[in-house]
Parts: sequence; C-alpha cells; structure tokens
Amino acid sequence: MLPKTVGLLGGGVIGGGWAARFLLNGCDVKLFDPDPEAPRKMGEILANARRACSKLTMAPLPPEGTLTFVATPEEAATGVEFVQESAPERTELKQALLAAASRAAGPEVIFGSSTSGLLPSDLQRDMTHPERFVVGHPFNPVYLMPLVEVCGGAQTSEEICVRAAAIYESLGMHPLRVRKEIDGFIADRMMEALWREALWMVNDGVATAQEIDDAIRFGPGIRWSFMGTMLIYRIAGGEAGMRHFMAQFGPSLQWPWTKLMDVPELTDELLDNLCAQSDDQAAGASIRELEALRDDCLVSVMQSLRIATPGGYGAGKTLDNYERALFGRAAQPPAAMVVNGEPMRIYERTVPTDWVDYNGHVNDSRYLQLASEASDRFLNYIGLDEAYLASGRSWYTVETHVNYIDQAHGGDRVHVDTIILSHDQKRLRMFFQMYREVEGAEPVLVATSEFMLLHVDTKAAKATPMAPEMLAVLSTVGRAHRTIDGPPQVGRAIGDPR
Repeated sequence: MLPKTVGLLGGGVIGGGWAARFLLNGCDVKLFDPDPEAPRKMGEILANARRACSKLTMAPLPPEGTLTFVATPEEAATGVEFVQESAPERTELKQALLAAASRAAGPEVIFGSSTSGLLPSDLQRDMTHPERFVVGHPFNPVYLMPLVEVCGGAQTSEEICVRAAAIYESLGMHPLRVRKEIDGFIADRMMEALWREALWMVNDGVATAQEIDDAIRFGPGIRWSFMGTMLIYRIAGGEAGMRHFMAQFGPSLQWPWTKLMDVPELTDELLDNLCAQSDDQAAGASIRELEALRDDCLVSVMQSLRIATPGGYGAGKTLDNYERALFGRAAQPPAAMVVNGEPMRIYERTVPTDWVDYNGHVNDSRYLQLASEASDRFLNYIGLDEAYLASGRSWYTVETHVNYIDQAHGGDRVHVDTIILSHDQKRLRMFFQMYREVEGAEPVLVATSEFMLLHVDTKAAKATPMAPEMLAVLSTVGRAHRTIDGPPQVGRAIGDPR
C-alpha cells in the first residue's frame, strides 16, 4: 500500500514531518507551501529526520524519495496517489485548499488531513468526491511518532478509512480508528486535560513548568509509554482488577482536585511567567538542539519497547513490524552487481555522530555493527525477507573477527564490500571490507570483519538446510567470488607474541 508519489499541502512542523516520513520510506513528494522559507525549514527537518531514523532501526531504509516544491495546491495533487493536508488550524483555509486540490486530483486519490481537532465532516464539505477524505491526525515529530488517528466524516466511505489506515501503516505508523467524530479526537482530548491542569498550577504558583514536567517524566509518563492509562489502573486494582480500583478510588473523582472544565485567564502576567519558566527549562538550547534531544530519547524508548517482549510491546511492536516490512521490501541489487572476481558493494551509510567515542573517532564496536548491517543487507539479497522469517527460518551469527586498520569519524560516508568466502547448505562464511570515502581520492580501508553464520530453524533452535532458492542465489555469488584474491586479514586471529 506504500504510495509511489504523494502530494503535501503545507510544509510547517507537521507537514515537514510528513514529508520526511514519506521521503525516508522511498516515496516521491510534491510539496506546496507559500512560505518562502519552506525549503530552508524543510531541509532542517529532513536533516533531523535522517539522523533519527538512521538510528531507529537496523533494517535498511529504501533509497530516499525526491522532494519537489510546487507553486499551487493543484500541482501538489496532480499525478499523485495520496494527498496529506497540514495547513494551519483554520476551517476556511483547510476547506479552500482541499476543495482546490480535490478538483485537480483523480477520483481514486485519497485525501488525509492532519487537523488536530476540526471535524472531518466540516473539512470535506466543498471537496470533489468528498467520500475519499479522512482525518489522519499525527503527532510531532511525525517522522518518529507512530500514532496517527484515522477518522472519517459523514460522507467518508468505510473503504477509504481502511485504505488510508493501510497507507499509514506501510509508513511504520500505528493507525488508530476513531469510532465517532468528536472535537479533538482521542489523544488531544487527553492531553488537553493535562494541559489545563498544568496551566492552573503555574497560574496558582503551585509548581513551575520544570516541576510539572518532572512530575510526568519521572513518574506516570514512563508507564504511559508502554501501557497507557486504562491498563495501568487495572493493575493498580490488584487481583480484583478495574472493579476494585474503581471501588477504592472512584469516589475521589468527586473531590475538587481538578479544574478540567475551567481554564485560567491568559493574562500577560501568566504568559510572562510561563514563558520565563520555559526559557529556564531550555537552558539556552536552540529549537533544533531540543528536537535532536527529543528524537534521541524517542528512539531509545521505542527500541527498548521493541526488545521488551518477543515481537515488541506497544510502540515497540509497531517498530518491530515496520522493521520486518523494511527488510521484506528492501531494494534488491540487480544481478549485474554480481561480477566475477569483484566483491559486492550493496551497503553504504553516513556515520552517525553518536558512534564517536572519547577518542574522537568511531568506537570499536561500531565497526562490528557496520559489518552486521552489511550482513543483513546481503541476507536480504539472497532471500531473507519477512515471509522467510515468518516461516521459522533465519541466519544466526556464531563467530566474528574484526581487524582495525584506520579511523572513521562522525559524518563520514562509508561503504562495505562483501565477499563470500565459502558456504554449504547450512553454513556461510563472509568477509567485509569497510571503507571511508574521500572526495577526489581513493576510499580508505578502515576495518575488516569475518563472519561465520548458521542457517537455523528458529522454532527447533538448531541448524537446518536453507531453502533451495536461497541456496541457488548464494551459490551464484559464491562462484563469482572464487577468483577474488584472499585479503590478508582472512582467517586472522590474535596471535600470542610470547
């Protein structure tokens, strides 16, 4: 369901995040935004997204799509398969954009809106073929946060809701169907209640902005990241579950603890106080620095949830499904890449800055990771995809050896050459040469690594012959590599100088 080309109406914080998510999934993007600064802002958002997504998953991302800025909403909606609108939250503006774009788009093109609270029935009012419109409400940063609330309007067909959800899911997101049209949908209504309480506590001098955030990030926010609210309360009820919890704590809901339906007056004094406290929290960090910190933390949380249980839990399950899909649809190198006497060059990347250690160059462990990522790409090439893994078969690495030859640094462009040393029905011996690319000069060999892998039945936990079609592809590469002169590091081990 991944669209080849999409049109975007609006390139601000949310629209730019959508552009990054689509581009990094290999989709071409046509972006309309009248802001003359849109290209600069989009470049900065995309740079952050590349940095974060390269750390999020071990699966190879597809070749990045192309970004084209267009002058009108009609151009953005022409020749595309999907349109996402992310204009400012003004009903009339969104209605006009959607009406203009829908007149230019083919009747099969699905339209989504990023609105955080406007009703879809109102937004689709003036559209051509309004039945193909849904709200697809994402969360910032769109290129990392998996949740997207999907809500149809009075004229929206059920088929379109299903198709839109499938498109969002193909991007690595978790589409949540909203059963009924409601102002603010689900998540924003929950956040709005928390935001009102926060404003009252600042207004009344009960807590500062920092203290309010600390109360969440060191307390319930940690639990919310994997269980939300309702399941946490069920657990709090002990063996008797939710009924016991409500019997014990339900009466307190009548106490005057909260001011959920009341908002403090946004006086100059309150706004000045709130902004000053927010400035203190930021401690001089720029918005881009804060975004990078946010992204790093989100990546860590989602990766932790991914390994919390087999197959992941919560947002980790979404990440696990997305990673498996990436492996399954990774671009297959053309057969012409298998050349007699030459290694296969099917993996390259930019070195993330967080790979650098206290010595100022890439940490030792990262060269092994780089070789491991190249190994995954090669295994994908010979047929290790999502369906193969689902059948209970995979490859396990049983032995490695790394030679450190030169240095790489954060931001360096590196590539990995792969050589098949030997194989049989169950075993695969591979050799990787890792190079730092140098503009205008020959690449520099920075490390090599030798891997021994076993093909396994993951359910029986034992070695087993690989599928015949996988063996056929592997044998083709193996024959082509027989004439390669063995690099001096092959078969090396740490010697004893005594």
